[in-house]
Amino acid sequence: MELTKKGHACVRLHRDGRTLVIDPGAFSEEDAAVGADAILVTHEHPDHFDEGRLRAALEADPATEVWTLRSVAERLTAAFPGRVHTVGEGDAFTAAGFEVEVHGQLHAVIHPDIPRITNVGYAVGHDGGTVFHPGDALTVPDRPVDTLLLPVHAPWSKVAEVVDYLREVRPRVAYDVHDGLLSDLAHPVYGRLLGPDGPGVGGAEHVRLEPGQRVALPTARP
Repeated sequence: MELTKKGHACVRLHRDGRTLVIDPGAFSEEDAAVGADAILVTHEHPDHFDEGRLRAALEADPATEVWTLRSVAERLTAAFPGRVHTVGEGDAFTAAGFEVEVHGQLHAVIHPDIPRITNVGYAVGHDGGTVFHPGDALTVPDRPVDTLLLPVHAPWSKVAEVVDYLREVRPRVAYDVHDGLLSDLAHPVYGRLLGPDGPGVGGAEHVRLEPGQRVALPTARP
């Protein structure tokens, strides 16, 4: 399976001629979801869910389907009956040939005065390995993770929490997502803190991809 980094929190996964897109939000490219066979959305915040981008993908291909939580599904179901599926923690399903598990329940705390919304993460199996996108939470799935899509920067996090999250999940490799609010000056700072010269992240390789860059994902540990 291959991964293409898109803007901010969005990625495209490719395998056997089929494409799965996660979180094509307003900070990602306008066509980020177009051409997808399946789309997963972690939560309703606009940097992860853009209704126009999803509608464009669903209208472009009548076979495209969406899996997401209830608050997002309710905004699409009437227009695309039978193609929008509501999921929650503990669910497992097959989307366009990709095996997916749902982990997590709530968005990370932004501030105690701001109500928390539902957020789910997706573990996608591939070639004996697993890639995990947590959305806006530092969810630790109850299964090994080979490739972690790491929310490296957000209003709800600090770098110490990101370091500890990598230590706890212990992936083979972590690719940055949720980086749309970082300036170019920030990337080497985060790279140093999360790399071998930083405080230590449990042996994970940390990689930042430019939008549009495509890589092959590692398989499970031997």
